[in-house]
Amino acid sequence: MSRVAKDEPHIFLVAGEVSGDVIGALLMRALRAARPQVSFAGVGGDAMAREGLASLFPLSDIAVMGLAPLRRLPQLRARIVRAAQAIVDAAPDCLVIIDAPDFTHRVARRVRRARPDIPIIDYVSPTVWAWRPGRARAMRAYVDLVLAVLPFEPAAHERLGGPPCAYVGHPLVEYLDRLTPDAGEQAARDAKPPLLLVLPGSRHAEVARLMPVFGETIALLSWLCGPFDVALPVVPHVEQEVRAHLRSWPIQPRLVAQDEKFAAFRRARAALVASGAATLELALAGVPMAVAYKVSPMEALLKFLVTVDSIVLPNLVLGEKFVPEFLQQEATPQALAASLAPLVTGSGAREAQRAGFAQVRARILSAGAHPSACAAAHVLDAISRR
Repeated sequence: MSRVAKDEPHIFLVAGEVSGDVIGALLMRALRAARPQVSFAGVGGDAMAREGLASLFPLSDIAVMGLAPLRRLPQLRARIVRAAQAIVDAAPDCLVIIDAPDFTHRVARRVRRARPDIPIIDYVSPTVWAWRPGRARAMRAYVDLVLAVLPFEPAAHERLGGPPCAYVGHPLVEYLDRLTPDAGEQAARDAKPPLLLVLPGSRHAEVARLMPVFGETIALLSWLCGPFDVALPVVPHVEQEVRAHLRSWPIQPRLVAQDEKFAAFRRARAALVASGAATLELALAGVPMAVAYKVSPMEALLKFLVTVDSIVLPNLVLGEKFVPEFLQQEATPQALAASLAPLVTGSGAREAQRAGFAQVRARILSAGAHPSACAAAHVLDAISRR
């Protein structure tokens, strides 16, 4: 039976990767500010642990993308079953699933079948507007509300027949001060040698597919542009793989821990990055970039299901393709180095991206300066209506 005292709600949160862990931590903080007696259980990483969450299992167990390797499927299935059963047993006042739909939505479907009375909120919409749009309508069976972090997503869900969807703003808004360089850091961006960021992703498959290409790109770019410094932000669960790949790199980057990442962003001249949440972080920090992405051959065969012209978040927010992206066989060291060279040396291409980033920032800010508080209000409203 649900708790009667709604000032002491019990909320179960399930995040599936590092970006979701950060969003979940901000949501926990906002919920506690609104309801000091709130309690939490669930699945998360280091950020959510700092807010008091004891995760059912390590986040690294489920940090996968797309079609998971066959050898990992038994473990993933076991984690899905375990998470769903824990939610059913806990009977929380609300379940909040955060991003990583390959994992979190499977958990939600099991919970809905067993306990249809538990409200389920999906924080961060799947990319139904870009890939497999039929998922939007399917979500109506097990998601009561989607909390969107991109301004165009509510209209997309309405068009596709998805669940009710509210734009709460992107949680990165709450980090804008940490993403904005001061005068000294801005000067460092223009100093020599320039700092180049390399971000190969936070998932095992991303690292495996992009690190070899990125290493060759850096070597070629050095030949084109001369000396520069390289910083590579890394998350703990892929650090061992990253270090293994770095043994073959001719130029060794400085590895940057997550708590130092934004400091590197504020000083960076340019970035080579895997498509994902980091592209929006870089845009808000004003760091011009070249974006690459590779999926498995099986997933590549399904490219006809992609319904947008770009997969880069700043491009999607602005509605124009101003950040260059290189996908699959187009993601070659030659193409990436040629795109990065003018960003490192300084050119019109660099300034064009920075002008676009200013517009992206304005649109992301349109929902207000406190996205997590807005999201928390929706969660608590769902509990009160229950």
